[in-house]
Amino acid sequence: MLVMYKKLSVGWAYINFGLALAGLVVCLVLALAGQTTIASYGVVVISLIAVLPESIGMIRTLISGRVGVDVIAIAAIASSLLLGQYAAAAVIVVMLTGGNALEEFAKNRARKELDSLLKRKPTIAHLIKNEEISDVSVTKVVVGDAILLKPGDMIPVDGKIYKGFTSVDESAITGESLPENKKPGEAVLSGSINLDGVIEIHATKISKDSQYETIIKLVSEASTKKSPLVRLADAYSLPFTILTFGLAGIAWYISGDPVRALSVLVVATPCPLIIATPVAIVSGMSRAASRGIIIKSGGVLEQMSRVDAIAFDKTGTLTKGKPIIMSIDPCHGVSQDELLIIAASLEKFSTHSLAQVVVDAASKKKLPLNKISKSTELPGKGIKADLAGEKIIIGSFIFLKESGVNLDDPVCVGHSQKENTTLYVAKSKKYIGAITFVDPLRDEAKQTISNLKDMGVNNFIMVTGDRRQVGQYIGRKLGMSRVESEVLPADKVKILLREKKIHSPIAMVGDGVNDAPVLAASDVGIALGAKGSTAASEAADAVIMQDDLGRLSELVGISKRSVRIAKESIFTGMGLSSILMVFALFGFIVPIAGAFMQEAIDVIVITNALRARFKPKSE
Repeated sequence: MLVMYKKLSVGWAYINFGLALAGLVVCLVLALAGQTTIASYGVVVISLIAVLPESIGMIRTLISGRVGVDVIAIAAIASSLLLGQYAAAAVIVVMLTGGNALEEFAKNRARKELDSLLKRKPTIAHLIKNEEISDVSVTKVVVGDAILLKPGDMIPVDGKIYKGFTSVDESAITGESLPENKKPGEAVLSGSINLDGVIEIHATKISKDSQYETIIKLVSEASTKKSPLVRLADAYSLPFTILTFGLAGIAWYISGDPVRALSVLVVATPCPLIIATPVAIVSGMSRAASRGIIIKSGGVLEQMSRVDAIAFDKTGTLTKGKPIIMSIDPCHGVSQDELLIIAASLEKFSTHSLAQVVVDAASKKKLPLNKISKSTELPGKGIKADLAGEKIIIGSFIFLKESGVNLDDPVCVGHSQKENTTLYVAKSKKYIGAITFVDPLRDEAKQTISNLKDMGVNNFIMVTGDRRQVGQYIGRKLGMSRVESEVLPADKVKILLREKKIHSPIAMVGDGVNDAPVLAASDVGIALGAKGSTAASEAADAVIMQDDLGRLSELVGISKRSVRIAKESIFTGMGLSSILMVFALFGFIVPIAGAFMQEAIDVIVITNALRARFKPKSE
């Protein structure tokens, strides 16, 4: 029963405050009517009932071997009742229950962006079946179903556009305010809004696996986990409690009046420590959510504020993850178009990741491809084929050398850069040129690293499975502290665990399925672009919904500012309470006046804590 009392609905703080206030008002009316004895008994009963949850929490804290700051509040109420200071007890009860209600209100305001996601959950889909349209629950949509979307409709499940052109508002998913233009073949995310076109999409995921449901799961985790910064407030509780009871004892000793000791306890009632910290943390999480960054717990935010080092995956995180042709370098007597036609003709039916890049380049230039025969592809090496009666070989440097091709022709030396991936082409065992690819850096990568350095993060490690030359090249361009190349997913975890012994806490940023283990192993795992791997998002502690590395520096900035504001609130509350305790010690504050002064401190620190929810003026 007592546990249920503490765990009732989120509105219980309001109910408790309302009942306590109403009951105490009745007691005040009775006292004014001359029924002081009944009024006094009423204050005692209401006080005991109102502080029951706090008393239970205090006992549990003491049993666990810790001293929570709520012990001072309980002691102040108990002392007031024992000393017959019923008015002071009533004010402290109103202050305590009102503070809890204010905390609930502040948290609800701070969660506004988080809760809005839950309220906007897609429920209906316009299913197209046998050329007829019917509204069905999104839970009944299966992969491959055709769905009609009109302007203003929320996209119910992840899918691909089959017919029509439109623009889509993805702000609720990614935090990006500008609409995204979409055409047939492009993916759309559940929870986005179809803005201006009538389109037909084919579902690529069922409802529970779609993007919006993933976000809801992350938000639910974010709003239910408790911040360890509440324990930071408790870290100050022991010295603050000793100081409080010490000053109260001195006040009683020098005055001989226990009421003066009570005055010290009343002004020390530590609601600011109890309330302001979680408000600041939840406010920071809310601010991050409004920028498309889901932080799964307050503890993650606190850890992120202290991060000493950040490790990055390369492909798709620091780079765009989409190779492009950097150069086409034919040998003497061969044109660029001829070399591209030969390469694209062979790569047309290949499954290699670079094959489509070559074919698309030829298609963009409207070059006619040739018919090939007797094609043989050796995975990881290259392709051999007959083209117009001649033997064509395309692939890696080693593959061509093994095939007897002379790659030391002076005319062709230096065509490719070691830092990039290259396809070499030979005709009749004569080297005729190379096509060089590059996975370009993200446009925002350099600036993000610079911003993080300005925020005090000085150690940057890149961990990649790519070749050493590629890793070193990217690392130099971005100013990485260290680069670990040619590593497997399991090796990434070992490297991360090794780095944790040197730099703690350490964050890891990645975007793919292969990054999930190392994200889970880091102090703070950050998944970039939730449009990508669900495994990475689930393993991570924070998820940047938009595919924008620049949001990483925002995450660090929001975390540092929120924790700074939380600490400001703690020290402001303690400082103001300590000043009032000194005045109370010398008899300048009576219990009831001290109770009202403490209520003013509550308002000050909670207002300060709520600043974490808003964008600072300096941005």
